[in-house]
Amino acid sequence: MKILVTGGSGFLGSHVADQLSKSGHKVTIYDKKKSSWLKKNQKMIVGNLLDKSRLEKAISSVEVVYHFAAVADIDEALIKPIETANTNIFGTILALEASRKYKIKRFIHASSIYVNSKDGGFYRCSKKAAEDYVEEYNKIFNINYTVLRFGSLYGERADINNGVSSIISKAINNNELTYIGSRQTVREYIYVLDAARACVKILEDKFKNKHIVLTGKKKIKVYDLLKMLAKILKIKKNIKFLNKKYLGHYTKSPFSYMPKTGKKFNFKSNINFEKSILTLAQNTKKKNL
Repeated sequence: MKILVTGGSGFLGSHVADQLSKSGHKVTIYDKKKSSWLKKNQKMIVGNLLDKSRLEKAISSVEVVYHFAAVADIDEALIKPIETANTNIFGTILALEASRKYKIKRFIHASSIYVNSKDGGFYRCSKKAAEDYVEEYNKIFNINYTVLRFGSLYGERADINNGVSSIISKAINNNELTYIGSRQTVREYIYVLDAARACVKILEDKFKNKHIVLTGKKKIKVYDLLKMLAKILKIKKNIKFLNKKYLGHYTKSPFSYMPKTGKKFNFKSNINFEKSILTLAQNTKKKNL
């Protein structure tokens, strides 16, 4: 199939593009910068996600869209709420609208396990809103989708903002292992190649119009990861936990969300519904005479 990967120059997107190519698909990457890992059998379109005409042109010639372009770092999103909303929400709408216009067979949306969490800050807000739009485009315009909720990814090509890469880089540079959060922190790490291969698998019909969670098979304490790295990197200094509140990041589980119920306002008096409707109808009729 002809497939477009938005954000295909990034960490996860580039691996997904590679796996799609290996599976025989014709892959086009759409990103604001040229991919450092572009293969000879892949096409590259350099463009901004918010460039409506350029994005539409890219989508017009494919059958499936993998929408991975986003402000994906929680910490960056915390200080850039407007940019996060523009990219993650409005950018998604533009991609959906072009997909509707050109009758795309499947819209595969990269989301996060944070969407149903109390954590994640503006990143969570934007991803939750984007999911809502994906679902509504399916209901109203019948666009088939698959929403992929990723957990803690790690692996080659990740930048310094990636959790595991950041820990390793700081350990090598400082010859010590320090973690900003708690000793109790737990993650379900998933290797990026496993995630990318799963992203190809979900093209099967059984994953159509489904929400799929992609995390590791088991829970891993960050403390155990740090002990493992200490042995690998031969760091003898004690592991340090700063125990700072890691704003936006969960400690043990992202699935601790409880829906907020609003308190119902108690009106002392109410306008009569029938009378108000009658008045509205009469006034509207007068305006139209």
